[in-house]
Order: sequence, then C-alpha cells, then structure tokens
Amino acid sequence: MRFDVLTIFPELFAPHLTHGVTRRAFESRQVDVRLWPLRDFAEDNYRRVDDRTYGGGPGMVMLAEPLEKALAAVKADRGEGAPAVIHFTPTGARIDQGRVQELAAGPGAILLCGRYEGIDQRVLDRHVTLELSLGDFVLSGGELPAITLLDAIARLQEGVLGDAKSHQQDSFSDGLLDCPHYSRPEVLPDGREVPPVLLSGHHADIRRWRREQSLALTSARRPDLIAAARAAGRLSKADEAFLAKL
Repeated sequence: MRFDVLTIFPELFAPHLTHGVTRRAFESRQVDVRLWPLRDFAEDNYRRVDDRTYGGGPGMVMLAEPLEKALAAVKADRGEGAPAVIHFTPTGARIDQGRVQELAAGPGAILLCGRYEGIDQRVLDRHVTLELSLGDFVLSGGELPAITLLDAIARLQEGVLGDAKSHQQDSFSDGLLDCPHYSRPEVLPDGREVPPVLLSGHHADIRRWRREQSLALTSARRPDLIAAARAAGRLSKADEAFLAKL
C-alpha cells in the first residue's frame, strides 16, 4: 500500500520512518510512504503557502493553489484510480482500531496535513473523502495524527511485529466544532468563490455566519457536543432558534 503525505514539515516524519519496530514496514515498502513538501508547489520566491483569512481574525490559512498543484502532482504520479484523500482535523471522525484495520487492508491514501487555522475550505470540499481526528483537542498540525495513523497501520502488517499475534491483544474554546475558513484568491480559476458574507466587512454578520456554520457542522457531525453545550448553558436563544431550523 502507498501513502502520499502532503506537508510543510516533511522532516518530522524521518525519525519515525527509520526507528522503532514499525520501521520494518516502511523499509520493506509494505507501507510505502512518500513525502511531498508543499513549499515546492508555492509560486512566489518566498515559497509562501499561507495567508490572512478572509473576514478577519487571528491566524493564517493554508492557500488553495499550492495544495491544488500538489494534489494534482500526487494523483498523476500514482497513475491509478482516485485514492482516498484524508484530512486531519478536530471536525473529523475519531480514529479507532476498526478504522485502522480498514485502511490497513486497503491500497493506501493521500494524507493532507494542515497547519495554522486550517486549509482553505474549497480544497477540502473538492478533494477530501475522509476527515479523521485523534480526539477533542487541538494540535499544531496534521503531521502527528498522520504519523499516528501510519504507525497503527504499519504494526498490522505481516512480519512487522516480533510476535504475529501481538496486535490482536492490543487494547474546543466553546465546545463546538470550528467553522470553514477561506483565504486568497477570492475566486479560484475554476470559479469556486469565498462566501460573500466574509467579504462584506460587516463584522456582526460575519460573526453570526461563523457561529451558524459552527452550529450546523457540530450538529451534523458531533451532536453529542451540542447536547453537552446545551447542558452547560453555552447555547443562546439565537443558537437554539438556528438549530431548530436545521
């Protein structure tokens, strides 16, 4: 199986791929890991892969165009049917052993490692087929979840562990999921646009849009978090009115 990793920090993977018992899977190419440095696909002299977020606010967003080029290069290099594209985010499904076993029995995937405030939502909407999370906490990027997933998959490969049966014995600020983020350009070459409200300059409208997007996403993917927020009294009358319309 083959895993292509898109990251701005490929050097973080080297120690893991060459140390520990799971290195056997990587050295033998049972789990073929190929690293794609995202800065190689940046257009400017500074190899920039991030910019300010539309609508204002702290942090930077990973730009769509370098990611689009990198994904196109990976898919062309694989030369096969469209692989799964996995994005690591707190909004994703929790990684568990069942998911690991499913991926360990498949052909591999493209692993998309975000950083900063996240990735331009248009890239996620177009390419990502599966979003995964380590849990309800925030990391600095997707590299650690990617390494964790690769480790869990590698140890299930035949001959990797000393005892073939070893693996058979293995045992948010307001509590809601984040809203989508967007950055430059305003319109991508294929016509995908940033939501107009983020370009309006009306801060109250932007705050309301972001809150509603957060509520809608959390309701769809993690209703348990909505229930916890309601029990803790963190939902306003406006929040409840919006949820009632979903």
